[in-house]
Amino acid sequence: MTLPEGYSISTCIPSVDTYVALRTKSGLTPFAREASARGLPNSLFCVQMMHDGEAIGMGRITGDNGCFFLVTDICVLPAHRNRGLAKAIMAELVKWLRANAPETGFVGLSADGRANELYRQFGFKSTEEEIDSVGMFMVM
Repeated sequence: MTLPEGYSISTCIPSVDTYVALRTKSGLTPFAREASARGLPNSLFCVQMMHDGEAIGMGRITGDNGCFFLVTDICVLPAHRNRGLAKAIMAELVKWLRANAPETGFVGLSADGRANELYRQFGFKSTEEEIDSVGMFMVM
């Protein structure tokens, strides 16, 4: 996928400051710095969307690297939206999954708002439609 001029992809783990700022400024639920510092090093794969050297978007894959994989933290700052950047982030994440996840690996994600339209382009389906399952969660 060709990125707009001035944009590039980095596959390194974001710093805690970058992670917290991107989540907050893009409208995702913020996490405590302590939680972010504990969680980021456990990422299986990360993508940062860069614009002129500054992170303006990201996405991560977490999980046990065998049975379960979770696509998370997909975000792009509002000033950089509607340029196909979230799609480029997802393309990199799915490319990694296809190269690294076992054929029986279960890949999940939560789709906020209309994000399900993006995820469907990559083969994701609603659990309710496909496996008669309802996703559930608990926040500590």
